Amino acid sequence: MTLDPVSTNPENYRVVFENERVRVLEYRDEPGFSSVPHAHPDSVMVTLSAFSRRLSTDDASVEVEIPAGKAMWLGAQRHSGHNIGTSDTHVIFVELKESAATEPTAARLGPALA
Repeated sequence: MTLDPVSTNPENYRVVFENERVRVLEYRDEPGFSSVPHAHPDSVMVTLSAFSRRLSTDDASVEVEIPAGKAMWLGAQRHSGHNIGTSDTHVIFVELKESAATEPTAARLGPALA
């Protein structure tokens, strides 16, 4: 079973650029939408809209509220997401293809806000 978000949620994720070092994804959803579980490698996330969502794994959950126009680090992780706000979500992910020394964990659920 693949955890690639382009395969698990093809109506929401699309590849906008890819080469041997990075893959750039565009993500969109509407209030109330819930994604199926998927994984992200280490990435930079750029928010094009403000949004509120709940990110969950099998044993952890976190709610985030992020303004538009932020660029932040997203450590490798597996999760599902639920748009719990009143606005559409529009995000760009720049996924790094170099493997990191760490595996995805729930300890790094969601973006690093600092």
